[in-house]
Amino acid sequence: MKQVEHTNDERAMLQVVKHPFLVNLWGTFQDSKNLYMVMDFIEGGELFSLLRKSQRFPNPVAKFYAAEVALAINYLHSLDIIYRDLKPENLLLDRHGHIKITDFGFAKKVPDITWTLCGTPDYLAPEVVASKGYNKSVDWYYSMLPNANGRWSLGILTFEMLAGYPPFYDQSPMKLYENIMNGRVKYPSYFDATAKDLLAKLLTADLSKRYGNLKAGSADVFNHPWFAEVNWERLERREIDAPYIPPIRPGGGDASQFERYDEEGEEYGDFTSKDPYGHLFQDF
Repeated sequence: MKQVEHTNDERAMLQVVKHPFLVNLWGTFQDSKNLYMVMDFIEGGELFSLLRKSQRFPNPVAKFYAAEVALAINYLHSLDIIYRDLKPENLLLDRHGHIKITDFGFAKKVPDITWTLCGTPDYLAPEVVASKGYNKSVDWYYSMLPNANGRWSLGILTFEMLAGYPPFYDQSPMKLYENIMNGRVKYPSYFDATAKDLLAKLLTADLSKRYGNLKAGSADVFNHPWFAEVNWERLERREIDAPYIPPIRPGGGDASQFERYDEEGEEYGDFTSKDPYGHLFQDF
């Protein structure tokens, strides 16, 4: 399932990237049975949980989160990294309400084009469905996710935040493929006109017309009228207040914004037993 490759790639990508809206990797190590990645603890929970609680976000709220995500994606593209796993579950909120993108298991360094199929029915881009190569514009449009479950990128994410549901959903996989290939999106009447215009330019199957893939590159996205009032420099410096501040207790270690799961009971710290897989993760 390429999990060895994805795990090593995740470490390699996180070791390189440093950005206000990306989770920070402090270091990695391994024992005889486990791999460890020491990362920031982001207390505010998933954007997914907030969106489900809110049902949908007002236009300014969706714009704030979309703008922070756009800055992070643009930074990754400047390093020739395609993220390919944009979805609300991978967008965490820090204690001040700002975005932190996590889970780089499907990130890939791609200077020009890649053919990797790493997504399934739900939200594959048309060029992936058609088995054509794709480039960095997939992040502005769609991205692929693990375990063959496809989901969001900036266009899909923004639609989902504004509407509360994705644009191409259908229970039938074949109908999903048709919807994606046709690229026909039904916009709710309450959508802001400029938001609709941006989404139409992101959610187009025609690569020669898709924003993020044209001559101006990401500038088409940043200069779009929907983002007109965004001060990108101040936003990147985190000087603009977030629309929602998670209710985090003072001090450290508050995990109340996350669902509770039973511990797996895994024993940690065995450095003496033979490790048959250690050679696969030499950089950890």
